[in-house]
Formats: sequence, structure tokens, C-alpha cells
Amino acid sequence: MSKNLWQRLGPGFITGAADDDPSGIGTYSQTGAQFGYGQLWLALFSFPFMTVVQEMCGRIGIVTRRGLSGTIRRHYSRPVLYVAVSLLIIANTINIGADLGAMAAAGQLLLGVPFTVWLLGLTVLTLGLEIFVSYPRYAKILKYLTLSLLAYVVTAFVVKQDWSQVAWSTFVPSFSFQREYILNIVAVLGTTISPYLFFWQANEEVEEELGKKKQNLFSAIRDMRLDTAVGMFFSNLVMFFIIVTTASTLGAHGITQIDTAAAAAEALRPLAGNFTFVLFAIGIMGVGLLAVPILAGSASYAAVEAFDLPGGLNKKWYEARAFYGIIILATLVGVLINYLHIPPFTMLYYTAVLNGLVAPPLLLLILLISNNKKIMGSHTNGKWSNLLGVLVMLIMATAGVLIFVL
Repeated sequence: MSKNLWQRLGPGFITGAADDDPSGIGTYSQTGAQFGYGQLWLALFSFPFMTVVQEMCGRIGIVTRRGLSGTIRRHYSRPVLYVAVSLLIIANTINIGADLGAMAAAGQLLLGVPFTVWLLGLTVLTLGLEIFVSYPRYAKILKYLTLSLLAYVVTAFVVKQDWSQVAWSTFVPSFSFQREYILNIVAVLGTTISPYLFFWQANEEVEEELGKKKQNLFSAIRDMRLDTAVGMFFSNLVMFFIIVTTASTLGAHGITQIDTAAAAAEALRPLAGNFTFVLFAIGIMGVGLLAVPILAGSASYAAVEAFDLPGGLNKKWYEARAFYGIIILATLVGVLINYLHIPPFTMLYYTAVLNGLVAPPLLLLILLISNNKKIMGSHTNGKWSNLLGVLVMLIMATAGVLIFVL
């Protein structure tokens, strides 16, 4: 990656990497363990949809200079706004708990330090970075944390693969109407085309623009599109290699149920060696440090904009007490979730399913906003954005209905 390109990457790239959070890693690991290479086609299939959806969210942020919640508040009914924000906060809080638990478990596996020590230490670290580090520096930290995901690319090449079968499963989709197969598709789509990413990228584009000299909208949107495309490609590349790794190890040896992302790392050790295990575990911790602040931040952005309160990572904590207070509260509730004795994978996996069910109505709102000339002016959707946006909304809604009727 050239230095010039690296410097141009920002919210879109960070958003794409955050998509592969420990919850996503757990879901992709389960996919490879349960279905082998059979659902690899989802990595290729979801890429254009992710790119289009996140581009719409980024464009809304740049044009309106508001996040999604603020835009919905300004132009749509309050009940619609409150339902959307409530669902987001619930899903994000559960996701924070699952991700912090996965990170702490990975740290315990690596160094043997007790789970609770890791959990509390990681919580203090993520909150400290988000509250006390200035936004430009914090954005750089987040961008470098994305590189931890390269561990999963390396891991796939450490393990022996049937690359001809990998290629076939990537480009020739297979399908089944079994409930488990469709439930997993909902989980994968829910963790890739995920509501918290919609809200996060729109707000971060606003933060980025506030930190720059005035730029014309066409240039800002052009830069955002490149940033988003690279970020979504990187996200799907990592998803692809996690499925490849777990399919060729766990799935090939009959291990079809994964309790947590950390359990996936531990299960790899006897099958693929300590090096693979260490890479997988480090990746979980690195991307967790990236994803947890984004989950808490996106929930807080949505909440404060819903009530027209000051907020944003560009503000000091004393300038936006409600914003940072919600970040702290969501993170601490996430910590407590780890002591409710809910099976970890159940929490991870069904959070992804919940995201998959929440996404379609939010996608409808995003499509309405991005096609509204009163809001977007001359920067409304093109025909391909509308085609792909409507198609993914219908696919996710249909898959969500099927898991209840099959």
C-alpha cells in the first residue's frame, strides 16, 4: 500500500476493519467449522453490497454534515428515530460485552493472566483512549490497529489448503433451505452489513470534514468512495481467510461448534500449531481494541443526535458529558454482561443475527434519505446504488423471515 493511499484512508477503511470484530471472527469461524468452504461465496457476494451501503452512509454524513440519527431526527418522525436508536443501542451493548469477553479470553490464553484482570484492563484502556485522546491522534491509532487483521491472512497460508476447492466455493455459490444454513447467512450478513457501521461512518465523515480545510463536496465524496471501497475489500478479504482457515482445520477435523472467537483460536493449536494459534489470538485482541470503541461510539452518536445534544470525538469530555457518559455506560454494561453466564457463542452469534434483522428497516431509511433531493441536493443515489441497496435490503429481509418459518 503506497504512502499516499495510506494517508488518504480514513473512516471507510477503519469502518471496514471494525466490521471484522471478535463477534464477526466468531461468526466466520463458525461458518468455516460448520459448512467448510461451502459459504465462502458470501465473502465475494457481500462486497458490492457493503460498499454501496457504506458509501451511502458516508455521503449522507458529508452532504448533511450530520450523522444518520441527526438526519433522521430532522426529516422523519420521532417514533421511527427512537425505535432505530433503541435497537442499535441494545445490539451494540450486547456486542461490546461479547467482544470484551472474547478479547479477555484471548489474552488469558496467550499469557495466562486471569480473565477478570484482562477484562477490566481492556475496558479501562478502550475508555481512556476514546475519552482522553484527541480525535486526529485517536483516528491514527484506530487506523494502525486495522493492520492486526493481517494476522488472519498469514494464518490461512500457514495451514495447508485445497486451493482449487477454495476457488470453486468462492465463485460457484451453493445453497440450502435448511434453517441452520439460512440462519448462518443472516448472521454473516448481519455482521458484515451491520447497523452500527452505518451510524459510525456517517458520523466519522462529519468529524473528518470538521478537521479539514473546506473541501468541495465532489472532492470529498470522491475521496470517501475510494476510502470506503478499500475498507470494504479489506474487510471481506479478512472474512474470506478466516473461513478458509477454520474450514481447513476445524471443519476438516469434525469440530463444527465454536463457543467463542477465543475458543476458535484454542482449537487451532493442536491442529495447526502454536504459531497459527498465536496469530489468531493476537488478531482477536487487536481488532477488539478497534471495534469496542466504535460500537460504543456509534451508539453514543445516535443517542445524542436523537435528543439534539452536543457530542463527537472532536470534543473534550467536559464539552460533551452526555456523549462520553453514554460511551462509558454502554461499555460498563457490556462488561457486566460477561457475568450473566450466557454461553459466549450464543451471545456472539445471535448478536450477529439480531443485527441482520435490524438492518433491513434501517437500509430502507438510508435509501429514502440518499434519494431525497431536499436532503442530498445533487448528490442523490445513482441507479446502481439504488439497485444494489434495494436488492440487499430485500435479501436480508427475506432471509430474516425464512429463519422464522422454516
